[in-house]
Amino acid sequence: MTTSATREKDMKPHISIRDLEVFYGEHCALKHVSLAIPPNAITVIFGPSGCGKSTLLKSLNRFIELTDGARQYGEIRIDGINIHDPTVDVTEVRKRVGLLAQRPHPLPMSIYDNVAYGLRIHRKHNGRNLDGLVQHYLEQAGLWGEVKDRLRAPATALSIGQQQRLCLARGLAVEPEIILGDEPTSALDPTSAQHIEKRLLELKQSYTIVLVTHILRQAKRLADYAVFLYLGEVVEHGPADQVFGAPKDPRTQAYIGGEI
Repeated sequence: MTTSATREKDMKPHISIRDLEVFYGEHCALKHVSLAIPPNAITVIFGPSGCGKSTLLKSLNRFIELTDGARQYGEIRIDGINIHDPTVDVTEVRKRVGLLAQRPHPLPMSIYDNVAYGLRIHRKHNGRNLDGLVQHYLEQAGLWGEVKDRLRAPATALSIGQQQRLCLARGLAVEPEIILGDEPTSALDPTSAQHIEKRLLELKQSYTIVLVTHILRQAKRLADYAVFLYLGEVVEHGPADQVFGAPKDPRTQAYIGGEI
């Protein structure tokens, strides 16, 4: 019989984090974080607000470097490659590791051009089969049926939930390996949030997905692998059924029980 512990032991991680520390000025936001994130699964990083979840997420695609005063130590490897190696192109890292933010930020152009933009820039498509690819990624994001008759309309005319799915389609179009989600449903109504959750559950068959949330119910619904972060430290991590069903650390128990 294969147990959760056996699966974790045998897992070859897609992302390996070793002794990661992040400082904002003199404040230490992450303290000696070491994790192995599995491929083709949803890893959920959960914990209270201000505990370092978004900082950890932004470290995975080097967005943390865009923050003034941020300093980072330790090692992050994707497919065994150190993303901070001098020979590694930061643009390529951010292409391989897409980010779905809290609030959608569609480009100031049409629905069609939002998806086609990345295809033209990164994949050098000049129109041949572009229509089919735009349709494909809108379908992947669960938006095609709602926008197929108004592709030339401005993206800003969409509802906020539709805009978030459009941003997902735009991110998928550059063919990332990893999708990061920084509380991607927090600004959405319940129906729109369900759309995003459904898409992510489908996409994990082809992508490694890492989500941040402070909503415990959502973490339990989505997670295959769970990481409890508290005051900048990884308190507990492992298969979701283990972390949520039989947490070992008293702090995890207290958080899941609503005591902290």
